[in-house]
Amino acid sequence: MNRTTIDLWVGIFVALGLGAIVFLSMKVGNLASFKADEGYHLDARFDNIGGLKVRAPVKSAGVVIGRVAQIRLDPKTHEAIATLRIDPVYQFTKDTIASILTSGLLGEQYVGLDVGGDTAMLKDGDLIAKTQSAVVLEKLVSQFMFGKAAEGGDKK
Repeated sequence: MNRTTIDLWVGIFVALGLGAIVFLSMKVGNLASFKADEGYHLDARFDNIGGLKVRAPVKSAGVVIGRVAQIRLDPKTHEAIATLRIDPVYQFTKDTIASILTSGLLGEQYVGLDVGGDTAMLKDGDLIAKTQSAVVLEKLVSQFMFGKAAEGGDKK
């Protein structure tokens, strides 16, 4: 092989490697799906969203069915409103419960949807009435610590 052929193959190999790195970084950053407006949107109000981020997964029965499209604060009620973009293949009932859950002990947070028994379905732009806010680990630890301190004070 002459020098130009080797240089050509090295260039192709480097280009494929860079393409693979870009693809993997987009997968890790949840940017691989370019279908931003596909699906319908549901709003859910939470007292506390913890570490939930935009583009976090929305799951039902462990299956990713959408992404968090937007998070904003309601200036009147001071509640967080998460807008969820749901794949149009999946339909949910009006009594669906939205919960903010964590993958593992310290993993990423996501929105979990639990379907109810109602026959009426949610439509684009509807509000999920029943929600469960995120469990904040720091609050649990402080409640445990202050509870133990109060117990110690009561015994004296």
